[in-house]
Amino acid sequence: IGSVRPYVNFNAKHDAEILHKAMKGIGTDEDAILMLLTARSNDQRQQIKAAYKKAYGKDLVSALKSELGGLFETLIVALMTPRGTYDASQLHKALKGAGTDDEVLIEIMASRTGEEIKDIIKVYKKEFGNKLEKDICGDTSGHYQKLLVILLQGSREEEIDEGKIEKDAKDLYAAGEGKFGTDEEKFINILGNRSVEHLRKVFDAYKKIAGCDIEESVKGETTGNLENLLLARAGTDDDTLMRIMVSRSEVDMLDIRACFKKMYGASLYTTIQEDTAGDYQKALLYLCGGND
Repeated sequence: IGSVRPYVNFNAKHDAEILHKAMKGIGTDEDAILMLLTARSNDQRQQIKAAYKKAYGKDLVSALKSELGGLFETLIVALMTPRGTYDASQLHKALKGAGTDDEVLIEIMASRTGEEIKDIIKVYKKEFGNKLEKDICGDTSGHYQKLLVILLQGSREEEIDEGKIEKDAKDLYAAGEGKFGTDEEKFINILGNRSVEHLRKVFDAYKKIAGCDIEESVKGETTGNLENLLLARAGTDDDTLMRIMVSRSEVDMLDIRACFKKMYGASLYTTIQEDTAGDYQKALLYLCGGND
């Protein structure tokens, strides 16, 4: 359900040649660059990078940076970055300096698989010399911090446990709508430790019991960053737009497009057209994969 899939007749050496030609001599063929790179998976882009280095003795990312500029350059460099490295750098940027960019923290921690989280932790330590958990705990607190730490363990069950669906739904109801006050620990434990597929079934069962969506209950029972993390909301500035288009294009962009249309009554494709311009816009539209 990603908009970007591995290119079928892939040839890293041939792609490296196309990119070299696009950057050779006076002027740059931006269309050739964006059309090629947005039509390859991240793994294939890493192979192109290696083939380019072998053929021309130069780093492909450095070559692209010297030829491009602005938001288009930032987007292309993001596409060329290995997934774990990209997420780790985004988290480091969100945590360093004064204040914390909780939107970035929430979006990445809530949407990555257990294996992806483990990879991010390794890369973060290697690149920045710190433990990700220590940095997150230094910048967060309370139930919000507890849920982040649970997600950091990368031990979310990846399967659907049919035997737990009804019980989880009842426990969530009893922890919120069914009592005075809220048992945040129960919300954290269930939402932090279950797979996405399992939770979808739990939320369907919850709606039958509570008569409302889980989102309504979360909004009514929690506040602040804990609420945002439980809802896993995302913003729409360029940094966020780029991060989501790059990181979700191979995962669930088609789902995101469908949800966007349902929520906002407009297609993601036309919204990107209205809010962006130039080669940056073209690359985003290719990553979007079509107009709903």
